[in-house]
Amino acid sequence: MSTIQSLTPQNVWKHFYELTQVPRPSGYLKPVQEFLLQFGKDIGVETIMDEVGNIIYRKPATPGMEDCKGVILQAHMDMVPQKNNDTVHDFEKDPLQTYIDGEWVKAKGTTLGADNGMGVAAIMAVMESKDIKHGPLEALITADEETGMYGAFGLKVGELQGQILLNLDSEDEGELFIGCAGGMDVTVTLQYKEVETDSTDVALKVTLKGLRGGHSGLEINEGRANANKLMVRFVREAIASCEARLVTWHGGNMRNAIPREAEVVITLPADNEEEVMELVKYCEDLFNEEYHVTETPITFTAEKVALPNGEVPEEIQDNLVDAIFACQNGVIRMIPSIPDTVETSSNLAIITIADGKADFKILARSSSDSMKEYLTTSLESCFSMAGMKVEMNGGYSGWNPDVESPILKAMVKSYEEQFGVEPKVKVVHAGLECGIIGAVMPGLDMISFGPTLRSPHSPDERVFIPSVGKFYDFLVATLGNTPKKA
Repeated sequence: MSTIQSLTPQNVWKHFYELTQVPRPSGYLKPVQEFLLQFGKDIGVETIMDEVGNIIYRKPATPGMEDCKGVILQAHMDMVPQKNNDTVHDFEKDPLQTYIDGEWVKAKGTTLGADNGMGVAAIMAVMESKDIKHGPLEALITADEETGMYGAFGLKVGELQGQILLNLDSEDEGELFIGCAGGMDVTVTLQYKEVETDSTDVALKVTLKGLRGGHSGLEINEGRANANKLMVRFVREAIASCEARLVTWHGGNMRNAIPREAEVVITLPADNEEEVMELVKYCEDLFNEEYHVTETPITFTAEKVALPNGEVPEEIQDNLVDAIFACQNGVIRMIPSIPDTVETSSNLAIITIADGKADFKILARSSSDSMKEYLTTSLESCFSMAGMKVEMNGGYSGWNPDVESPILKAMVKSYEEQFGVEPKVKVVHAGLECGIIGAVMPGLDMISFGPTLRSPHSPDERVFIPSVGKFYDFLVATLGNTPKKA
């Protein structure tokens, strides 16, 4: 019996625990799809899986609620697979190890999957319940949201009939989100032919780790370090001062997570080994000084490794390093009319340089289409000057807020009646599926809300226990107070 199963509300925590036992990293969803299909059949609701892997439930209105607008409960089934460097865990096989730490639930050394497992668990609890009042009810649990929102993009016109969408994928209880940023995946590549290493050189593997990372939409404004942007400062100086040459670079592993770790292999004249070791120590001290407020202790180490046969040609190496150094990263601009909300940002998420190929992945976000175009064009210009191929894909527009939304007004009133305070109404910088689904279903009235999570997309991910009950009670009250059909 996991201790989280004893938490309140038990019907939500029970299902969340079950989800932690089913592997569901983005791109590997068959086990969780089978689990959700079986769950729907077991509780006796209409259950289907569409052609892109979304799970859809349908439940008729409770007696007396037939004339209410139809509601779609929406969450995504996949989770971001991130773990600490010293954690042994296979996300495609191993269950998550959850534990209670004070008022928070966490996982041991890995992401928790509360993003968006808490939303899925709430949907399961509602679908299973026999005593919740609601109008015509549908649930949409989408596939592969974290890697490109493929489930939302693949939703077919006419698949759902509801007029209201409740997206359960936000991370601050007591806040109602009515808009979000759009995004664009930027992929940058370059093919090159390795040159032979100097047989008199030595090789070092330099590793940077210990960063907090986090969600590149929700936490991009917190001043956290980007492992790739720190590593390039060292590499550039090692090349300039110590005659270093770049062999390989591996930094980050998720496009929508701030990279927490990076590792490079360099070669250099044996006489310069001590100087590079001193540079490593200098950078470690410098980075910890610069980021002591926003980061846990950063470790920066180097160890001698076998001399590889090949390395990046010098001219290409210099161009790559310059481009990484120049690449815009972090917050680009705040929303002028809402100064505490990020409008435009860039996350230099993944760098892979090895075996004759450089491959960079960047996630550009903006709630302004024109600023998104400005940012992606500036990124294209930066990497084009280095002779690299730049491709844009997976683009989606933001979700434009509707302050006159009927469901918003109903939910604000309901929240105040339940908890004695007004909820905050906000626009979030993270990408939500609402904009994509809204394009498929024009006129859909949409709100996003959820329990309180911190540091999703990192092993520090945690959910605030007291917020889960409030979130679920508010969801149940919202279903019971759904506006009537016109």
